[in-house]
Amino acid sequence: MNRAPLTLAAVAAALAAVTGIAAFTAPDGRAGGGAQAAARLPVERSTLVCPVPSGSDVAETTYTAFTPATPGAAAGKGTATLVTAVKQPKALLTLKEPGKPVGATAAGAEAPALAGSADGVLAPGWTAQQTTTVPVGSARGVLGTGCSAPDTDFWFPGTATSKNRQDYLHLTNPDDDTAAVVDIQLYGPDGTVKSDSTGTEGFKVPPRTSLSVSLATLSPTPLPDVTAHVTTRSGRVGATVQVQEDGVGSDWLPAAADAAPELVLPGLPADATDIKLVVHAPGDDDADLKVRLAGPTGSITPAGSESVHVKSGMTTAVYLKDVTRGEAGSLLLTPADPKHRTPVVASVRVIRGTGEKQELALIPATAPVGTRATAADNRAAGTTLSLTAPGTDATVRVTASAGTGGGTPATKTYTVKKGTTLAVKPPVPAGLKGSYALTVETVSGGPVHAARTLELPHEGVLMFTVQTLQDDRGTVPVPDAVQDLSVLSRD
Repeated sequence: MNRAPLTLAAVAAALAAVTGIAAFTAPDGRAGGGAQAAARLPVERSTLVCPVPSGSDVAETTYTAFTPATPGAAAGKGTATLVTAVKQPKALLTLKEPGKPVGATAAGAEAPALAGSADGVLAPGWTAQQTTTVPVGSARGVLGTGCSAPDTDFWFPGTATSKNRQDYLHLTNPDDDTAAVVDIQLYGPDGTVKSDSTGTEGFKVPPRTSLSVSLATLSPTPLPDVTAHVTTRSGRVGATVQVQEDGVGSDWLPAAADAAPELVLPGLPADATDIKLVVHAPGDDDADLKVRLAGPTGSITPAGSESVHVKSGMTTAVYLKDVTRGEAGSLLLTPADPKHRTPVVASVRVIRGTGEKQELALIPATAPVGTRATAADNRAAGTTLSLTAPGTDATVRVTASAGTGGGTPATKTYTVKKGTTLAVKPPVPAGLKGSYALTVETVSGGPVHAARTLELPHEGVLMFTVQTLQDDRGTVPVPDAVQDLSVLSRD
């Protein structure tokens, strides 16, 4: 192709017209020399959604919000507010500055779902926790969940539609002017569960509203082990499942980590009396998995539960009973044959206590903490931090923030040996008043998975909840762009 020569001025003008900017200059002022590796910069906006806490009139809910200090974040300005997810929202919780958590409380069954956003200096790592105590009734227990970012695709292995369970999927639309349309598909031990009446598609969640769906109404047959797959046709939602088990307790089941051939489920209490693993294979291939328990000194294979076979599209449960036997641990799932790496999703149901003194928690498989992760609403007593390094030794730094009512931050560093779980009483702020946040940062070594257990005993019942710690995605990669004027003269 013949091409007329371009002057430098013409090239610059053409570039401005194509890109809509006046110039393309590298961050350090270079005029060329090739693109550099992407830098990680603090995010400028974060969004969180919290579900309706409880339908019990005697429920007491505590909300805690926190943003850790982020090196390189814009100094000085920022807003972070959680408001009621209703047509005319009211602010419930407003964060003023990084490093200092704030708290609020709500009582009874009228407490609404929440939604909110943070920007500026308060956006990177913005975290909120919702902890509800129900002392009596069918929903008795401690229900804890980290408020989550809205999304379009969620997996919930470990739900149920059996008669002794009441599982409700909570969907919250945080957007002001866009309705969300949600599909819900259930998978049991024989594959897809086909609803014979209400259907499982097209649930509409209007802007700034919350919808609760009983999973039992979507299944014609009571099933003890089900995986729920939640997707949106339009819009986005926050999604989590509230579980009540008759005579046992209640808690939240958050969405599991993305399907993967290797999974870690951290935070199994040392005194667990019954543990059930639920696994689902969402793809076209069956999965054969090795099951190991990572304890304080190494990993062992549970006798009688060395492996699990999961058929494609089906959900399988493995009863591990009291496998921890007095030592805190985490479950590690890996392919039985390294050449066949079938992605799966998983969760565990954990019970502590016996008889009328039982209480449960649900723990989904979780991704590593990455650079940094935070759990808000920790107490001076009853908080345990579980750290698991599945493949390589790792070092992490744990920082306890100031309290919601005052206190001096404290920091401690831990080394976690490969294949082990380290369960510790984390540092507590000096002079603590109120609750505080725990931030875990990977210092060196391989991936670390973490969970926080909060115990709030009541009348002899070891009521508790376990939250996994997710990478807070406080920074994002930003490519280092440079000028390359030759693109306009290429064929």
